[in-house]
Amino acid sequence: MGQIVVPSYNKIVQESIQKYWDRDSMSDHGLFTFKYKDVAEIIEKFHILYAELGIQKGDKIALCGRNLSRWGAAFFSIITYGAVAVPILHEFHPSQVHDIVNHSEAKLLFVGDKVWPALTASEMPVLEGIISLADYSILNSSTQKFAESFANASQIYARKYPQGIQPSDLDYHKDQPDELAIINYTSGTTSNSKGVMLPYRALWSNCDFAKHVLGDIIKPGDNVLSMLPMAHMYGMAFEFTFEFISCVHIHFLTKMASPTVLMQALAEVKPIILIVVPLIIEKVVRKAVLPKIETPKMQFLLKVPIVNSIIKRKIREGLTKALGGNFYEVIIGGAALNHEIEKLLHDIGFHYTVGYGATECAPIITYEDYDKFVPGSCGKNVLHQELKILSPDPQNIPGEILTRGLNVMLGYYKNEEATEATLDKEGWYHTGDLGVMDRKGNLFIKGRCKNMLLGANGQNIYPEEIEDKLSNMKMVAECVVIQKGEKLYGLVYPDQEQVQAQHLTEEDVIALMEENRKNVNPLLPAYAQLSGIKIMKQEFEKTPKRSIKRFLYANEEI
Repeated sequence: MGQIVVPSYNKIVQESIQKYWDRDSMSDHGLFTFKYKDVAEIIEKFHILYAELGIQKGDKIALCGRNLSRWGAAFFSIITYGAVAVPILHEFHPSQVHDIVNHSEAKLLFVGDKVWPALTASEMPVLEGIISLADYSILNSSTQKFAESFANASQIYARKYPQGIQPSDLDYHKDQPDELAIINYTSGTTSNSKGVMLPYRALWSNCDFAKHVLGDIIKPGDNVLSMLPMAHMYGMAFEFTFEFISCVHIHFLTKMASPTVLMQALAEVKPIILIVVPLIIEKVVRKAVLPKIETPKMQFLLKVPIVNSIIKRKIREGLTKALGGNFYEVIIGGAALNHEIEKLLHDIGFHYTVGYGATECAPIITYEDYDKFVPGSCGKNVLHQELKILSPDPQNIPGEILTRGLNVMLGYYKNEEATEATLDKEGWYHTGDLGVMDRKGNLFIKGRCKNMLLGANGQNIYPEEIEDKLSNMKMVAECVVIQKGEKLYGLVYPDQEQVQAQHLTEEDVIALMEENRKNVNPLLPAYAQLSGIKIMKQEFEKTPKRSIKRFLYANEEI
């Protein structure tokens, strides 16, 4: 691994823009398109602004908004200047956005029009200015200098490039492999702040892996539909940066991805690959496939060998058409795929594969092409990475999954304790996941040894953060948050002294807890909200240290 020469990532970005100057790069689907030369102009104007503001190499600049072409162009302006990008999920609660901006010490914030009204500029005193992702206008300026610099940047650009910027004018920051490129937050509170520090080598390594496995499949001018948030490394790496460098036209789905909107966009864009979380593929299968094959007549026909193969081919063709009809494969990741859905996909010969990754690896850890993929697994360790299982018998006894290589983070920003607990002295990243690996190197995940839950769209959910808020609600003595399918539930043991003192009936307590649920949900991101609360009759079992034995309640019936 030490012999690999890692090239400048920004140089690759620069050469792609120069090479594909007049080609389409990014579109807000159904609205407008940026060519590569448009992105070059935006990047240069922001470079001039950053210089005018005195932004230094290594200074932090945050982005928070839905996927948009202007989000993408702003991101590239940050890293090609040599500043550090801090992408923030637009679904985070406003207080989390404030916390991340402050914790990262960001100098500037690019923000979307849906996010901005809920934010409070005074809660982010570190910022010099806030810029709209809708039109790149100033939303807030903490100093007169910011407003003046903003006006000066356009004039300087006009003087410097009277004929407009040309490919030969590009000269981007030459990054070093271990130089910090991105801080990606897996959690939004300062008490449990996890700012994953990703170096340029991790960005390049993920891109080189994608080029290695898909470079012969994907061609300049192909299309991809970006549905995953770019602030999440899964969407960032495989629906955005790799495509941009490869001249794949990125279409950002700017509307809510309802089944109707999604199906229409897929039919129009006809993406060459689909990068999805299980929720998307499961919804499509349940809506478009299962109703057709669960009828008594179809169940009978599926038992007839010749008819069976014809039906399966028709189902596969129908599902493929529903997803645009032009893709090489569907890559599923970010959360566990339902076993029954996977069995059906495999049985009909659908072109799918399941990968595995983590923000800390920017994100890829394992992958295998669909035609070699083993159902139930999540592929093999990828290019530039090593993989091992901490187990006396890795093929049969689950152990913690460890990975080491160019993809692995530098550590957690301003959190040495968490870094030391996760990255060992030999450079192995301890994932906190349990798995086994067969003789051929296929990884099978068996569970999690961390408390973290994964949302349906791949978001990291920390139950302690929800419990922290829920425990502040009326009459909550103890609580545990568990996951059932796509939904989260709170298990609550009520404060018995208060219940008795106020002479509350069981119905009263149920009503009170439902009120608590309605009060706590607005304090949480949409993907971390509680679908219900179950009242426990007894205190939770605890360790000698008085910690709740939460593993005892993971399968509690709701």
